[in-house]
Amino acid sequence: MGVFKDAEQLYQCIAGMMEICSEDQAMGGKIREAELVIRFVYSDPDSQITVDAKNPAPHGYFTVYRGENDLEPEVVMEMKADVAHRFWLGKVNLVSALTRGEMKARGPIPKIMKLLPAIKPAFAIYTRHLQNLGYQDLLA
Repeated sequence: MGVFKDAEQLYQCIAGMMEICSEDQAMGGKIREAELVIRFVYSDPDSQITVDAKNPAPHGYFTVYRGENDLEPEVVMEMKADVAHRFWLGKVNLVSALTRGEMKARGPIPKIMKLLPAIKPAFAIYTRHLQNLGYQDLLA
């Protein structure tokens, strides 16, 4: 079994962190400027999160969708949920993970690479979010 016991826990942790980030002016604003729809497809547990920076909700810079939806993504990132978890903890280098096949990407990857500096604050937000949820065991 992976880090997350089920898709609901993954959504609570990863999508929840993304929703917090969507309201951060510095980070959210830069992601909004990219005007991308990015779908993250996870396995173990099977789940997906879509970030829509083309049509953001009124209260944030981008919208986060949990589960399947009808949006047409420009970028699709596929990985095991454990890889995503380690990435948001700051323990996975995106380029290395793509090279090793831990992550697979389809779409304009240079646009994603440009977002890396903008999302760095998300690593600390993810750690705090897990702590606030009482998931200290996921930080080990």
